[in-house]
Amino acid sequence: MPKKSDSKIKEESEENKESKPDNEKSAKTKKLSQLEFEKKVKELAEKGFTSEKIGQELKNQGIHSRNYNKKISKILEDKYVNPDLKNVEAKLERIKKHSEKNKQDKKAMREKDRVFAQFRKLQKYFKVPAR
Repeated sequence: MPKKSDSKIKEESEENKESKPDNEKSAKTKKLSQLEFEKKVKELAEKGFTSEKIGQELKNQGIHSRNYNKKISKILEDKYVNPDLKNVEAKLERIKKHSEKNKQDKKAMREKDRVFAQFRKLQKYFKVPAR
């Protein structure tokens, strides 16, 4: 079987590069103004995204948050809830609900105390006021 010459291989690779549509190249990075970026972040937050998911969604759209002055969590400020804190709080609620139904479950009572302590530690660490 005859081998392809180097020049033919180069020609084929150049053809493959040229066949990409223009919108795919321009979609890699987009540059917005600071106000447009903040508006986009708030819009995604209203849809229910966490700051991590907002960053991922923006990156998929070709917008990188590192190119802007403010962090996503700083833009959201009062709406922002740390996901670690949110997850522990949800876990605590599930355990409380379970222990109300099952008063005899000693392990659940112990777990409730453990998770509550973890929740308090996270509140203190993130400087969130107690509820």
